[in-house]
Amino acid sequence: MIITKTPYRISFFGGGTDHPEWYRENKGAVLATTFDKYCYISVRILPQFFDHKYRIVYSKVESIKNLNEIQHPSVRETLKYFNCHQGLEIHHDGDLPAKSGLGSSSSFTVGLVNALKELEGVHSSPYELATTAIHIEQNLINECVGSQDQISAAYGGFNEISFHSDDKFTVEPKLFPPNRVNDLNNHLMLFFTGISRFSSEVSKSQIINMKNCHSQMNELHDMVSEGSSILNNINTPIDEFGKLLHRAWISKRSLSGKITNSKIDELYSAAIKAGAIGGKVLGAGSGGFVLFFVRPENQDKVRAVLANLTYVPFNFENTGSKIVLSQPNGF
Repeated sequence: MIITKTPYRISFFGGGTDHPEWYRENKGAVLATTFDKYCYISVRILPQFFDHKYRIVYSKVESIKNLNEIQHPSVRETLKYFNCHQGLEIHHDGDLPAKSGLGSSSSFTVGLVNALKELEGVHSSPYELATTAIHIEQNLINECVGSQDQISAAYGGFNEISFHSDDKFTVEPKLFPPNRVNDLNNHLMLFFTGISRFSSEVSKSQIINMKNCHSQMNELHDMVSEGSSILNNINTPIDEFGKLLHRAWISKRSLSGKITNSKIDELYSAAIKAGAIGGKVLGAGSGGFVLFFVRPENQDKVRAVLANLTYVPFNFENTGSKIVLSQPNGF
């Protein structure tokens, strides 16, 4: 049996510029980090005496004989990519809900790729994990997704990721002063709206409108270096990071009418009135998790006005996808 542990991510700045439709002709970059909530994938060879050949357990349970009949798109296309015809049992467990803006789908794919590589006896670098997951999601599943989630899940930690016109990418680990990172962590509050959605559907509306939003997209790109500069300079008030998040949210919500809705606008406004300096809907938008930058002395007030949402405390992490168990299962 193989078990992988793959983190979810929080993207601060540059979201949208990581789509191939943008960075193949323009500059693409994001500032993102992973945090201590994870996707767990277990894979074991299935004994031949079962009636089914594949058993996949997630929010559904699939017990089937033919690879092409697998409903879960990532499992189906990843197994096809690996030309995997032996019987397998695959289980998924996640610390947080799927379809919620934390890159959970890509964490799943990266974790599954990592597990299948380990099953083959091959150790994969973060670069190999990320590029394989990007290929599976964008070219085999044909999902309208960007390229940052797979990279964050594979590498882990605080990174500035640049995307190039030839579809390659550069990962620059950000070694901010530890006290600065802790200060940022202590100013961030994560809430679940209770709304799950398919990010690819929201992303499609953004991509269609990208040609009409060059100034906003370039502004979002430039905020990546600005955000890094704020965190690097201990003489800059940490509140400036929160103000930049607010500017980024205002700019991003203008890209498409599907990024926000009346419910999100209301809760964002309520949090700001209660003391939040800035915030954003994570991922493509339209639901999922929202992140707020709030001074510690105002956090009780923000929790109170958002009492109908689920508050999720978290800490940054820097491991990336890893194998936590690898042993023969005896068949």
